[in-house]
Amino acid sequence: MALAKKGWLLLIVLLWCSVGQGQRVINYESGMGARDPHNADVWILYQHVVSTHEGMVLTADSAHYNTATNCFTAFVGVKIKLTDSTHIYGDRLYYDGNTRVLDIWADTVVLIDGGTTLKANHMTYDRDHATAYYTRWGHATSEDRVLDSHKGQYNSNLKMFYIYDEVRLADSSMVLVTDTLIYSTESKIAHFDSPTHIYSDSSTIYSELGNYNTVTRFAESFRRSHVDNQGRMIDSDTLYYDELTESGRAYGHVMIMDSLNEVACTGRYGEMSRRQHYSYVTDSAHVLFVSGGDTLFMHGDTVYVVTDTASRLSSISAYFRVKVFRRDAQGMCDSAFYNARDSILTLYRAPVLWYDHYQCTADTIELHHDTSGIKRVYLRSKCFTLQQVDLVKFNQLKGLQGIVYFKQGQPLYADILGNAQIVYYLTEDDEFSNPQLIGVNAGVGTDMRIYFDTSGAVSRVVTYDNPDMQTYPVDALPEDLQRLIGFQWYSVGRPKKPEDVFVW
Repeated sequence: MALAKKGWLLLIVLLWCSVGQGQRVINYESGMGARDPHNADVWILYQHVVSTHEGMVLTADSAHYNTATNCFTAFVGVKIKLTDSTHIYGDRLYYDGNTRVLDIWADTVVLIDGGTTLKANHMTYDRDHATAYYTRWGHATSEDRVLDSHKGQYNSNLKMFYIYDEVRLADSSMVLVTDTLIYSTESKIAHFDSPTHIYSDSSTIYSELGNYNTVTRFAESFRRSHVDNQGRMIDSDTLYYDELTESGRAYGHVMIMDSLNEVACTGRYGEMSRRQHYSYVTDSAHVLFVSGGDTLFMHGDTVYVVTDTASRLSSISAYFRVKVFRRDAQGMCDSAFYNARDSILTLYRAPVLWYDHYQCTADTIELHHDTSGIKRVYLRSKCFTLQQVDLVKFNQLKGLQGIVYFKQGQPLYADILGNAQIVYYLTEDDEFSNPQLIGVNAGVGTDMRIYFDTSGAVSRVVTYDNPDMQTYPVDALPEDLQRLIGFQWYSVGRPKKPEDVFVW
């Protein structure tokens, strides 16, 4: 009984000492206590130490309190209640009552703030800013999300993590790896400002500045944006990508690449939807793809690429001011459509096609390809084919319809069907093997078949049904046959190399 009275007396003395120090003085109580024999300003406290300071409650097995500096050191079983929902647990603590800053050590210091738990081996908590800091390693959980980093801070008022150095944010559906991250445990949105990878079952996202919503799985990227979605990739300056719908919108220096189908699109704005099976690029749109053993480059204001349900290329469409380039053929038109199933490229509205030394025009032009190159060319309605002989002379073929047949990529023969007309300059090699003009064949027939030699030159003409053919001296060709009705020469618009598809 005497010992108990002595303990209560000590407790009363300690409380009286604390009150006399001013408003920010740390209050405390304990089962036992005594002054430090080496420093009269320090009280050594034992047995169920409880300390309070401006709303904070601290408990520990033992503690030292320096009344001169208003600093408190606690040992073993340290528990700190900052608010009703915010607590910290550790093995050793140093608290400065003047700065209101706590330092806590343990094998694992634990901060619990509602549904968020932060663990580290050393933690500093600034009460004025409601912020915990760690500098060696930190491991946090918030609902089903896990955050790891070497350095960081957590603001319990804002419910925000600011973490650095080998950052990893993960949940059951994704892993985000970066170097600098801001994460809100309320909105579940992560903000990053360093090279970042976001991995999920369906895609990989790369960005160097942006936001990621871990609930809606929606990513916003504003620098060096990239998405790889099972063989279909988007590169751009700015990108908005929805992982749940597997769709995205891209701005500035856009490239959409389908590695499975060997198709790539570029432009200033683009959209992609894997589930709806399309890609769309506009504003200086450009597409290139491998077809018939060659790469075709196509430019237009707008390009659509469509795949089937098995992600196989179905079609490519280009609209407005279209140009195309292949090694074996080039063209321009208002719009174009490529059917991947049949390897047919169709040019619509004022189309012009060039192959070898020939220019072809019609209302609609179809190119059929196989692995050897061009297989057939259909000139549908108002077909007109030209070959330049010199600056003013042209070989001409004209009719209602035309079909040019190829073998191993070389023209074999052509059928001109309906109101067929021909003007063809005849040549003969001189003694030096230089071709010399010797006359002009001109005539009409219901239909014609024109055969080509291995050099692509006309070797023979066969006319059907009421042919009317004549041979003229070169200088005696009637004026109305020098330029058949509908003659237009578009050589200035012919692309000579892939990048010429952008030149109009």
